[in-house]
Amino acid sequence: MTQTIDRPSTPAPQAPQRPHWVKRRVLWPLRNLWRSLTSMRTALVLLFLLALAAIPGALLPQRELNEQKTLQYISDHGWLGEWMDKIQLFDVFKSAWFTAIYVLLFISLVGCLTPRIIEHAKSLRAKPVAAPRNLSRMPRHITETVDGEPAELAERISGNLRGWRREITVREPSKAYPDGCVEVSAEKGYLREFGNLVFHFALLALLVSIAVGKVYGYEGTRSLVADGEQGLCNTSTAVYDSFRAGALVDGTNLSPFCIRVDDFSATFLPNGQPSMYDAKIRYTTDPRTPSSQWQERSVRVNDPLRVSGDRVYVLGNGFAPTFTVTFPNGEKRTQTALFIPEVMQTMLSSGAARFDTPAGLYPDEDTRRKNQIALEGLFAPTASYDGTLLSSSSPEPNDPQVAIRIYRGDTGLDTGRAQNAYSLDPTMMHQGRLNREAQANLKIGESASLPDGTKVSFDGYKRWISVQVSHDPAQTWVLVSSIVMLVGLVVSLIVKRRRIWARLVPDSDNGDRRRTVVEIAGLARTDQAGWGEGFDEQARGLLTDDNRRLRRL
Repeated sequence: MTQTIDRPSTPAPQAPQRPHWVKRRVLWPLRNLWRSLTSMRTALVLLFLLALAAIPGALLPQRELNEQKTLQYISDHGWLGEWMDKIQLFDVFKSAWFTAIYVLLFISLVGCLTPRIIEHAKSLRAKPVAAPRNLSRMPRHITETVDGEPAELAERISGNLRGWRREITVREPSKAYPDGCVEVSAEKGYLREFGNLVFHFALLALLVSIAVGKVYGYEGTRSLVADGEQGLCNTSTAVYDSFRAGALVDGTNLSPFCIRVDDFSATFLPNGQPSMYDAKIRYTTDPRTPSSQWQERSVRVNDPLRVSGDRVYVLGNGFAPTFTVTFPNGEKRTQTALFIPEVMQTMLSSGAARFDTPAGLYPDEDTRRKNQIALEGLFAPTASYDGTLLSSSSPEPNDPQVAIRIYRGDTGLDTGRAQNAYSLDPTMMHQGRLNREAQANLKIGESASLPDGTKVSFDGYKRWISVQVSHDPAQTWVLVSSIVMLVGLVVSLIVKRRRIWARLVPDSDNGDRRRTVVEIAGLARTDQAGWGEGFDEQARGLLTDDNRRLRRL
């Protein structure tokens, strides 16, 4: 008979519980994204992309530096220039994509460095790494048999390793070492990682300082005639020809100071290249101070005026010819117009001037407006002619002359519409609102007459300079961060991270316990950064009994 025995059934294994969808679809992807973003590889890629993204800013004209040049570049390149403008290649350092790379690099560096600094802090408190089981496998290794007991020799080696973090360990007898042994572990070069961390955190500080400078800083440019009369007071953005402010600068809290340009001189090399600029500037931090009590200062290239936390640079210079228009009723209008250099080697310059007519010369406003005078032409510091065309042979004002075209009509002074101060609007000429009346080449003191008796004379010239007022509250921190970066980099390159172990075993083979077998091994990243070929000599020096620390250690 067959007997059936009922056995207890084994419960079926339960399927592992599936993680909650929040973990699977939100937390885990975010964790993986954060790990990828904060990896060293990502930081290096972002740093490379940041350098690559800055190339268009260096090669292409930037709107914040020279808007007119940028617009001309866009116009010259047609659809390509418009496409480049749409992707912000002319505003690189303010573009969305450059800012995105900048911010991602900052986040990546913070996330990458924070665990490293925690790990480094733990390593500073940790004991040196214990000696490996087989020291003979180390790249640098020696074995010596010397007189003395293991404990005594261990103290001697430890004493010769001053400046190292060291630990003496007494091992109990074991199968490998029946008589026991004494081990010395020492490590040096913790400043290497510290210097590396300092370098990267200084890089973060540099990025933050630059960002703060852009947000709270401002730059303004203004062209001033160097006649001792024209100047500017840093009280409003309206006093500048162009003004670029940070995101948190509204122009109501500018650094208070005033400047005035008394004189400007320039020296040139024989080939026409400028050698030195020197602007004589008077300034004060209190606009209420009488001008006779203002301080004097020479401003040269790379030697700005520093006042009230701002810097005043000389960016450019040129000539400003003075014209006088004498109307038929004898009234005069005099104007000094700034001419812009077109050929830097010879300072051949172009510009324009507009003159309004006297109030009582014409019967009504419409007639008066149609009889305004405008000039446009060239200024040559040292005149030379190619036929009848005026040119310049030198930037030195040896024979200044002008070639001007004189127009009559509506110059647009009454329209309130912004115009280019250095040229006339060609649309007004095409519309017949400005008509050419005369053309002349004039020396200083000469004049040209119009059919109605109006006379235009060239009275002389003055020098003008373009000054830039720059305010960067984080400039000092940029300098400090850069210096700290260099210090951290030097430390990380110079300091050597090395480890050394010594195992001291009684010489039981010869039955003489007063002699000890000493194994010494060293480890470094590379021979060039570590021990080098002289390790054997250095290691044997640890066994000397003069208790002196070897210099090479």
